[in-house]
Amino acid sequence: MTTAPPQTLNLSSLLSLLSLDGAYHLGFSFLYGMSVWVTFFGGVIAFKTLPRQQFGALQHRTFPIYFNLSIAITTGLLAAWTLKNPSIISRYTEFGAPDVTQAYALATILVAQALNSLVIGPVTSSTMFARHKLEKEEGKAYNEEGVSEKMKALNKKFARLHGYSSLANLTSVIALTFHGLWVGNYGLPAH
Repeated sequence: MTTAPPQTLNLSSLLSLLSLDGAYHLGFSFLYGMSVWVTFFGGVIAFKTLPRQQFGALQHRTFPIYFNLSIAITTGLLAAWTLKNPSIISRYTEFGAPDVTQAYALATILVAQALNSLVIGPVTSSTMFARHKLEKEEGKAYNEEGVSEKMKALNKKFARLHGYSSLANLTSVIALTFHGLWVGNYGLPAH
């Protein structure tokens, strides 16, 4: 339920802005903006601007922060959504129920970013650094002619892991978009 804005701004009306709904919208907005930026802009700019190994080192430092912020914010959003829709706990198998579906959208984001943070990301980084080390040992870039079989195997492993990570992240962005469109059209449920 929306309420009319206050007629005069005073301390009481400003404090009334501190609400679960307000926090939800700010958290979602931050998460969506960050996710779109990292996925479609920041990484592309860095890739085009930095030498490959510096780009890899930057991604190694920024992705854990991105994934962990995503996990933290999504956890808060899912908790708030459940607080505002307490019946979804007993109706969790009603996949056609919009409030349950939205909880699953948030859970999808949480699982995808947790996989990236805890499993895929660390293995991808270690593979990338192993490839950097082997490049120095062989005196060749990973994509030059005549690289060793070990380098070819690392290339395949890195490409596969990068694909998994990208897919998990894109899944998160799609689920966030779905949730954002839902909340934008239907609002947050009244508690």
